Amino acid sequence: MQRIFSGIQPSGVPQLGNYLGAIRNWVNLQADHECVFCLVDMHAITVWQEPAKLREHTLTQAAILLASGIDAQRHILFNQSAVSAHARLAWIFNCVARLGWLNRMTQFKDKAGKDRENHSAGLYVYPNLMAADILAYKATRVPVGEDQKQHLELTNDIAQKFNHDYGVEFFPQVEALIPPEAARVMSLRDGTKKMSKSDPSAQSRIELTDDADTIALKIRRAKTDTGVLPEDPSGLADRPEARNLVSIYAALSGKTVQQVLDLHQGQGFGPFKAALTEVVVNEIAPIALKTSQLLQDETHLVQMLHNGAQRAQAIAEPIVAEAEKLVGFVKPL
Repeated sequence: MQRIFSGIQPSGVPQLGNYLGAIRNWVNLQADHECVFCLVDMHAITVWQEPAKLREHTLTQAAILLASGIDAQRHILFNQSAVSAHARLAWIFNCVARLGWLNRMTQFKDKAGKDRENHSAGLYVYPNLMAADILAYKATRVPVGEDQKQHLELTNDIAQKFNHDYGVEFFPQVEALIPPEAARVMSLRDGTKKMSKSDPSAQSRIELTDDADTIALKIRRAKTDTGVLPEDPSGLADRPEARNLVSIYAALSGKTVQQVLDLHQGQGFGPFKAALTEVVVNEIAPIALKTSQLLQDETHLVQMLHNGAQRAQAIAEPIVAEAEKLVGFVKPL
């Protein structure tokens, strides 16, 4: 059984795009993989996080993952900072990776923009820590979106260079698992922008802690146009908000966009939004309710993460200790 590593930043409350793009896929991958799931709090602090909020979001994220169907007994769920192997291997990889490689990373350019000089060094070397996250477990598969594919290619470059430099075949090559039909969920307020948990407007997203009434209100307020739903997908080409709502319906109902249009063609957005609300509530409201229940027992969540960290450490420690030995570090007797 192949080992998967995947992480999610606890930098806000996960939203529908996170669920359809990552979390739901994680749940499905549990059936035929050994899964290591990580709340990557060290990645989160590459940009400023309020300490109390970071802690709150880490626990909320853990509760949401459990409520969504992550099995922390059969698989591993933990927070990154609790396993020192990540930081130790990341430093080695900082010394293996080349500046030219990091300069080509488009995500840093996108996040830093014109204010590059004022961003943290941590954001710049973020891909090296990501490589350490994966290779500390010798994971061979990583579910990622298209925007992380370049970082996974860098992971393989680092593994290959480490093996070459030290004359070993120690770290494996890693395969990207990119879901072919992953839904690209856009903002409810602007169909040209991705739905994001960092958007200043909570009305732009469905959060996985939203109850049925909140979901209904957000969908009712979602931006649309004055047209009716077309009979085929080509009629959505220049209608980003309409396309977004139809795509969300399709992704959550297990239907194709064409099948959704077959059901609702000719309708205005009033009736369609009511139908969409029902589909979203049926999927998300139970997760929100279960999350709320889990958050009532913070001690249980902290203990669950601690147990996961111990199990993660049991895998990562021998691997990273051997990497340190290959580098030439003197370890305590």
